[in-house]
Order: sequence, then structure tokens, then C-alpha cells
Amino acid sequence: MDFFQCDGPGGTSRRPPAYGEMSTRGVNFLHKWISNSVTETVGSDIISVAELTQNLFADAKALGIGSTEIEKETGSVYEVILNAIVHHEAGVAD
Repeated sequence: MDFFQCDGPGGTSRRPPAYGEMSTRGVNFLHKWISNSVTETVGSDIISVAELTQNLFADAKALGIGSTEIEKETGSVYEVILNAIVHHEAGVAD
């Protein structure tokens, strides 16, 4: 399940041509990281989401993936993580 929308201007669901393999790597990392890191015990409070966001960027950096590579397509990683938690709490994750 996607936790963010990739629609561009005009409602198209295709990625703009400017996005290449590097941003795809960042998005793939984000999806895998969220599926491994967002659990039922994680709360959707500001501090929990901020800590998860910091952890995500630290893990990405250790793999040589920069924050701009992830945020290029997703926008705010904080919002993506919060959205994943809220969907998980509602029982619609996975």
C-alpha cells in the first residue's frame, strides 16, 4: 500500500521525466523502511513521528541515500511516516 500520492499537476499519476533511478531508490528505501519500522506500538504523536523521521534519515545516510533523494518524490517524510502510522492504527496497513 502506498502511503503518499505521486500525482502531479493535472491529476496525472505518472512521475515527471526529471525523476530518475536515484529518486526511485529513495522511494524504495522509504517503503521498505516504513514496513520494517512502523509497528502497532508506534504512536502518532509529534515526538514519535519526529524520532522515526530522524531514524529514517540516519539509516538512509548510512546506505548513501540522501534526504533529497527520498523527498524528491514524496515531499515531507514526516507526513509520509505520520500517514503510515495513522493507516496502520486504522488497520489498513499492509
